[in-house]
Amino acid sequence: MNIEAAKTFNRELPDVQSTQPDVRINLTRVGVKNVQKLVEVKRTEKRPVIFISSFDIFVDLPGSLKGANLSRNFEVIDEVLSQAIHGEVTEIEELCSVVAWKLLDKHEYADRTEVQMRSKFMISADTPVSTTNCQEVVNVFASAIAARTNGKPIIRKSIGAEVTGMTACPCAQNIMRERAHHVMQNLEIEEEKILYFFEQVPMATHNQRGKGFLSIETGGDCHVSLQRIIKIVKESMSTPIYELLKRGDEGHVVLTAHQNPRFVEDCVREMARKVHNEFQDLPGDSLVVMAQDNEESIHQHDAFAERQATIDELKRELAG
Repeated sequence: MNIEAAKTFNRELPDVQSTQPDVRINLTRVGVKNVQKLVEVKRTEKRPVIFISSFDIFVDLPGSLKGANLSRNFEVIDEVLSQAIHGEVTEIEELCSVVAWKLLDKHEYADRTEVQMRSKFMISADTPVSTTNCQEVVNVFASAIAARTNGKPIIRKSIGAEVTGMTACPCAQNIMRERAHHVMQNLEIEEEKILYFFEQVPMATHNQRGKGFLSIETGGDCHVSLQRIIKIVKESMSTPIYELLKRGDEGHVVLTAHQNPRFVEDCVREMARKVHNEFQDLPGDSLVVMAQDNEESIHQHDAFAERQATIDELKRELAG
């Protein structure tokens, strides 16, 4: 079959997706998942940022149609990624927004589109004492939802990150402090010296490897810095961790963690405080999701805490 004959054959094929289904009900989400793409986002006077990404792309479907034209989803993704490579899209949440917007144009029957993006993002950091540069992989999440409202689409977009760090348990540390205090009293060490010792040498406790998560959803043209999000999550645990540590670095990380013990709940509350301080310029209806998941070292279970709130709600609560 030559090319022209193939085109004629394709035009004559019935459009089964446009027929009526046997059961006529609306579907909330129809689409494709785990579409693997390499995303390149340009930055002013810096090297482009490369994200190894996976996309989930959905539209709603009315009960009058048997199926959605899913090939249009791939067309939109490739078109927008090409725009990003040429510098027309400079943030990954903006990329998701553009995809969601264009999906409404491609799927004229849809009232709502949704794009979810999961990426691996490599960042670099210097260790605290030897300033050895090392790399770290951060899980990054972006999404966008577009909906028709009186014929004009509205967009809600979000950007977030999951960062690994370390926490030290305050409860066990207090138990060990009481024990050490009792032993030193029996040795007839002066109380003033005991207290000075505790100031200089924090007591032992058990540790957790924690995964902190923070995402912020906004509307319109608001921009939320991914780097600021990552920094907040890192600083909300007892200490950041590093891929490579010299002896001095290792001692500093352990000491810092034990000087700054935090429950899983403390980490989420610290995120909330930092978000309030860092993003006061965001609209009050911006939605913040904060979570901490700690892998316990002396228990079989893990510990978890989460809070979802708007910027306005955080302002009210933190104001007391």
